[in-house]
Amino acid sequence: MAPRAVGINHVALEVGDLEAALEFYGSLFELELRGRVPGMAFVDMGDQFLALSEGRRQTPDDGRHFGLVVDDREAVRAALADTDAEIVPSRGLDFRDPWGNRVQVVEYGDIQFSKTPQTLRAMGLSGLGKTEEAEAEMREKGLTE
Repeated sequence: MAPRAVGINHVALEVGDLEAALEFYGSLFELELRGRVPGMAFVDMGDQFLALSEGRRQTPDDGRHFGLVVDDREAVRAALADTDAEIVPSRGLDFRDPWGNRVQVVEYGDIQFSKTPQTLRAMGLSGLGKTEEAEAEMREKGLTE
């Protein structure tokens, strides 16, 4: 039997300037720094983290992206208005950060991704719920009762 992938521990983004990246992402999201090493910073997201790595040299991402789950997508949209990030036309909310990384912003309540109640409590997000569609999708896969 082949091993199964059970989740994503972290995503690593290459950025041109680490301090500028912390400032940029800090203007969009409440950041808690998990740690730093020379050229890298690790931003906590409960039981996962985002690694920012200095040294991006490739061109901006077009189709390649990662989905970032948030508690309030419209608040992110509003915060983006005060930055020079490029909003990418899409069905939801996609943007390119100043280094060309494409980020797709999805709201926790709308998708089957879930955190344990303990993790949500520790993050101060115990009141987050799911839409009926997301709940149904999770029930169909046997992920909830």
